[in-house]
Amino acid sequence: MTTPALLPLSGRRIPTLSPGASSFPHHRATLRLSEKFILLLILSAFITLCFGAFFFLPDNSKHKRFDLGLEDVLIPHIDSPKEGKHASGQVVIHGQGGHDEHRHREEEESLRDKIRADHERALQEAKEKLRKSREELQAEIQTEKSKVMEELKKKDAGPKPLPPVPMPKVVGVSDGEPPEPDAKEKRDKIREMMKHAWDSYRQYGWGHNELKPLAKKGHSTNIFGNSQLGATIVDALDTLYIMGLHDEFKDGQEWIEQNLDFGVNAEVSVFEVNIRFIGGLLAAYYLSGQEVFKMKAVQLAEKLLPAFNTPTGIPWAMVNLKSGVGRNWGWASAGSSILAEFGTLHMEFVHLTYLTGNPAYYQKVMHIRKLLAKMDRPNGLYPNYLNPRTGRWGQHHTSVGGLGDSFYEYLLKAWLMSDKTDTEARKTYDDAIEAIERHLIRKSNGGLTFIGEWKNGHLERKMGHLACFAGGMFALGADGSPDDKAGHYLQLGAEIAHTCHESYDRTVLKLGPEAFKFDSGLEAVAVRQNEKYYILRPEVIETYWYMWRFTHDPKYRQWGWEAAQAIDKYCRVSGGFSGVKDVYSSNPTYDDVQQSFFLAETLKYLYLLFSSDDLMPLESWVFNTEAHPLPVLHLGNITLPGSEPAQR
Repeated sequence: MTTPALLPLSGRRIPTLSPGASSFPHHRATLRLSEKFILLLILSAFITLCFGAFFFLPDNSKHKRFDLGLEDVLIPHIDSPKEGKHASGQVVIHGQGGHDEHRHREEEESLRDKIRADHERALQEAKEKLRKSREELQAEIQTEKSKVMEELKKKDAGPKPLPPVPMPKVVGVSDGEPPEPDAKEKRDKIREMMKHAWDSYRQYGWGHNELKPLAKKGHSTNIFGNSQLGATIVDALDTLYIMGLHDEFKDGQEWIEQNLDFGVNAEVSVFEVNIRFIGGLLAAYYLSGQEVFKMKAVQLAEKLLPAFNTPTGIPWAMVNLKSGVGRNWGWASAGSSILAEFGTLHMEFVHLTYLTGNPAYYQKVMHIRKLLAKMDRPNGLYPNYLNPRTGRWGQHHTSVGGLGDSFYEYLLKAWLMSDKTDTEARKTYDDAIEAIERHLIRKSNGGLTFIGEWKNGHLERKMGHLACFAGGMFALGADGSPDDKAGHYLQLGAEIAHTCHESYDRTVLKLGPEAFKFDSGLEAVAVRQNEKYYILRPEVIETYWYMWRFTHDPKYRQWGWEAAQAIDKYCRVSGGFSGVKDVYSSNPTYDDVQQSFFLAETLKYLYLLFSSDDLMPLESWVFNTEAHPLPVLHLGNITLPGSEPAQR
């Protein structure tokens, strides 16, 4: 029986159930057959062949063939000298008649002779097998096993060398020291927090996906299957690089070179490994220029492609890295795929096509976009669930928090990453945000702007921590808004930032809850016990950073510093950083998990908040939903393989 559990989801996240463990038989097990079983197989084959000789040889009295030659069926002869049609319009197929009867009898005789010869050869081989000793049979089995292993090795071998492509211009990847001494001091503190998180993981959880900082051992969740893929290492690499922690970066690179293997029998979340692993590896490649990161990203991407083998091309939520078998979360609206998962692939997949020359990645994500464009949307809103078999929406639940969030984020960022040439993505984003404003965004009685959730025609007045990223998204998308609405969307971003700060400020720990309500006289406060936790999430701090970059209002640095101090005071333990279960309790219980996204996102956004604007300038970099920076592709006259030329 599965029990509901909230996955420690990063970037834009979704609540899920812990799926039952599934196992796939290892290929070696199928080869361990006893000699006795082999002999029985050979004997049964011998008997089958004997019976087959009696029952399956063709007999003229029973098996009448059509009086058509093979070439007559496959390549019809045409009577008409021009269009191949008689006046009646019918195509005529020749070959019917008695003049070919003799030829067909000869063919039948020849076919019977061939079948007899095949049977005799098979019987002879079976007799020879029975005469062999046990040692000879074992040797043959070992030979066959070796052949299978060789084939599997070839299949799992790395990709061919990638074609050379021009490296995008990489600017602003280091330093960024702020001119203000106060900001520099705070930035140094954030770097020290990163070093504590990394060193603790290095000491107690190295190679595991995540860390249990109180138990001081490795930790993993079902989004990574049963494998140890070093998720924290891959997720943290670009943060280490940006902070100038180059010795730590080198340690991570060495582990990836020697240990990161995607040929494992593990069922993983397509969405999670895309944003964390492919995004993290691509960012590390662009920042450092080290080829190993690009090669590993491509190896993993090839393992994800089978997830798209569905009737609609909408990918499964999970895929087995070895077998390529995909499936969806059982709880997701009758086996539907999730908008925030299949809609959060575009950035990484466009870069994969750019780097490899393989059009498949670009075509997969563009197919998803085209399919969605053809579908009716209730009230202009995108439901969170889509069935990959039927191509129909699941239950009508729309959210800018979990299940929906990063779909909208990636529409905007696809436009930005294309050097603002992907106008289709921008138009889709603008239309979606217009519907969200009309149906989901409201002001509370106390004047707080919040984003609710649409459920079957009803607005739920609750906002999740995950939805707090939207303040930064509105600010990022302000420039380029239709109808001169740039000022409006910058203001909307500021209002969301204020509301999310209130959700932090109204707790005992000054850390925000997972979700907070706006009804029954309560505003920006969690009501249910299972919504009072904080698991080191980044979304509020992410919005502070974007708002700081676009306004330089000092309150955003002040709010960010409040959050950093609260994390350091209440989440720091000797073995790293842990989430807490109740932000309204002065003596909270730890959840004993140091999430990989804490190093990838939370600490990165805090560091950038106290850095100068020339570190990772937004004109040159676009951050994926796991805060992995990918460069803007100034393609100019270059066209991505499999794409149409961009239109400005």
